Amino acid sequence: MTLIRHDWTREEIAALFELPFNTLLWQAQSVHRQHHDPNAVQLSTLLSIKTGGCAENCGYCSQSASHETGLKASKLMEVDEVLDAAREAKAKGSERFCMGAAWRSPKDRDMDSIVAMIEGVKELGLETCMTLGMLSDDQTGRLAAAGLDYYNHNLDSSPEYYGKVVTTRTYSDRLETLERVRQAGINVCCGGIVGMGEDRSDRVGFLHTLATLPEHPASVPINALVPIKGTPLGDMLAGLPEAQIDDIEFVRTVAVARITMPASVVRLSAGRESMGEATQALCFLAGANSIFTGDRLLTTGNQGSDADGKLFAKLGLRGSLNDTEGLRAIAAE
Repeated sequence: MTLIRHDWTREEIAALFELPFNTLLWQAQSVHRQHHDPNAVQLSTLLSIKTGGCAENCGYCSQSASHETGLKASKLMEVDEVLDAAREAKAKGSERFCMGAAWRSPKDRDMDSIVAMIEGVKELGLETCMTLGMLSDDQTGRLAAAGLDYYNHNLDSSPEYYGKVVTTRTYSDRLETLERVRQAGINVCCGGIVGMGEDRSDRVGFLHTLATLPEHPASVPINALVPIKGTPLGDMLAGLPEAQIDDIEFVRTVAVARITMPASVVRLSAGRESMGEATQALCFLAGANSIFTGDRLLTTGNQGSDADGKLFAKLGLRGSLNDTEGLRAIAAE
């Protein structure tokens, strides 16, 4: 069994990126098979429970109040609406239901509804995940008491590149939130975004930060930037296609994440709708073993259950906890 390390150096991670592609994938798949079923992919659904109007200025995000993207802000969804969406997600094969709110941090007045959502989704037999921004100790405690399974709080990029992405919240702020969540006994879901104009050294720094945390995140979402008109990064990269990450480099990033964090679930997240089947298959070979299903993520498009079902059928993949009967039925139609 591969030793799970927390003492990776940047030089070691950079050397992994430099390996010949076939060698890197062989190493990643070898590690993957020691810790996971190689043909099992966890299915998750992500729902925006409160959209837009966020006080943060993340350069990639259409939900920031600082950007003119045409997105209208909405209030927090009603609990019953969220539970209806969770039932639909479960019927389509999802085993984890992730709920995201566009907040810098939640207000205490919203916590009763948040707790009710968590408890209601868990009663449906789904794993629960929330992403609400920064948390106070009391809020974290309430989430833990409600039985929240995972809390998502991404680092976005390397410490060095982070300031080019967001300035309203520091890297230390994010790390402090992760520590607060860990101390409360909630599983951490933490990853980031590649293809934001960073170079490979930043991808090395990003994975180094994750791989040297006191505990590796239970889930590591790897997102490819979806450029959105009206966001600083979307507008900057619109005329610089060469600055966006290419498919082979993206697969390399997934493979290095798998090698450095062997037991974590590595989620192929945003950007998948623009990837061909071959690229997605290479990501699964490199160690990705989780995806978001459905037609939308928070505010951007997603691959869709129909395409996922057909791809799973081609590759002989199945859900990691629940068999993907919903997707297989769609693929057979």
